[in-house]
Amino acid sequence: MDTGFEGLAFSPADILLPRDCEYSKWAVVACDQYTSQPEYWLRVESLVGSAPSALRLILPESCLDGPNVETDIMEINNTMTRYLRESRFKELPDALVYVERMQSNGKVRKGIVGKVDLEEYDYEPGSGSAVRATEGTVMSRIPPRVAVRKNAPIELPHVMLLCDDPQKTVIEPLSQRKDKMTILYDFDLMEGGGHVAGWLVDAEGAAQVARALKALNTPEEFQTRYGLKEKAPVLQFAVGDGNHSLATAKECYERQKRLSSPDKWGELPARYALCELVDLHDDALEFEPIHRVVFNVREKDLRAAVLQAFPGAYEGEGEGHVLCWVSADGQGAITVPHPKQELAVGTLQTFLDAYTTDHGGSIDYIHGADVARELGVRPGNIAFLLPPMEKEQLFPAVIHDGVLPRKTFSMGEAQDKRFYLEGRKIR
Repeated sequence: MDTGFEGLAFSPADILLPRDCEYSKWAVVACDQYTSQPEYWLRVESLVGSAPSALRLILPESCLDGPNVETDIMEINNTMTRYLRESRFKELPDALVYVERMQSNGKVRKGIVGKVDLEEYDYEPGSGSAVRATEGTVMSRIPPRVAVRKNAPIELPHVMLLCDDPQKTVIEPLSQRKDKMTILYDFDLMEGGGHVAGWLVDAEGAAQVARALKALNTPEEFQTRYGLKEKAPVLQFAVGDGNHSLATAKECYERQKRLSSPDKWGELPARYALCELVDLHDDALEFEPIHRVVFNVREKDLRAAVLQAFPGAYEGEGEGHVLCWVSADGQGAITVPHPKQELAVGTLQTFLDAYTTDHGGSIDYIHGADVARELGVRPGNIAFLLPPMEKEQLFPAVIHDGVLPRKTFSMGEAQDKRFYLEGRKIR
């Protein structure tokens, strides 16, 4: 298939789809969700039972610190190998999959599954690569994920790339071609995850995607769109979800590069990572704040420390960054006037990192205000509820200021995150 993706960091991939199984039991939500709600994963375990499932091919992050993590990883790799041996997958060579995901709110998010070139991705702040992280990468989160991926024969990623396409020229036209494309799956997702359907993109559709992406990413268009006075490296795609998973894939690829001659790097399956491309301007794509819950602290002392940490900070809402909190003592707000950070999340995160280092306690990042409140009111905890950012700010912020504070935003609620379905061989 001559699709014309040369020069782009995103392109068709050899995609694996499960077969001879019940898709509603196969597909499970991204492993970094519900980390403080083990009961969610217990329900999934009960629902899946002994059926073939992606649950057997991933390690929920709530289990990363478990006592049997090494055994769990070995079992995952063995199951991957067994599924391949049993021909559990069918392969779609050199393919793109057009996806329509009906979210729990009834809105439909559109995307394209393909692969991203890890040579074109860099998560370092201030990078000029074609694919960039949108928020800070926590390096301590990479090694345990490398342990899961380094010997895995396949990947089932939840990475979502974003393109900044306000005229909707890249993905939206595929929705008008569904009657010309082969449908691959169409089913309800578990645990209130909504519905998902996927179509194999035909050659004409793939060529249209490539043309639109190239037109969107010329140096001249890039400079004009973002009001740049000087030419700058083109940002083709920003990582909207799964940056740590993509950083893990990058690290595994770099390890393989060290064992191969440069002329062989292009042939390494690990050079690429499967992902879903979504338009930042998709009507269903909503940026949700990621709230903070601090565990095992004296919440009154923590609130007092906030007031002491920032000159002029006071209780109540006013001009500046407003940090709304919920705890067993009730709820309230602290205002930090004249903040040094651009976003409230940056002000709060800087404080919490320093406070937990000095006084103990742990921070979790929670999708959904209701869950954050529920956790915050438990004795010894405090939740901070953060406001959303405007998604139109994302690309300009990454271009001009580098990465945002880690866990600044989430693309939708936890149940609307990408579910594992498509896969790809990486060894």
